Amino acid sequence: MLLTRLSPVTPYTVDPGLRGVSAQPDSEGIAEVARDIHVNEGTLGNWVNTYRAEHAADEPPLSVPERARLRELEREVRELRLKSEFLGKAAAFFAQEYR
Repeated sequence: MLLTRLSPVTPYTVDPGLRGVSAQPDSEGIAEVARDIHVNEGTLGNWVNTYRAEHAADEPPLSVPERARLRELEREVRELRLKSEFLGKAAAFFAQEYR
């Protein structure tokens, strides 16, 4: 049995046999893996997030190039959010002006 029901109100829990799935979603995508094992993709996503939270210390630290790339991507995200915010405000301004 892959899933066990705790009670009518609480959600399903993961059977230990599914632990190997936690590494797969990165390479294949959660939706595809969920279809393969006949589980809702939201449920599998929750399981993967729980697994990653519980095993965060098990992951190797980032290498120097990975850390640099991460900083670069975080900066890019900040810039894009600022641009998006500005464009939203500009659109609201022009929408009011032409009423």
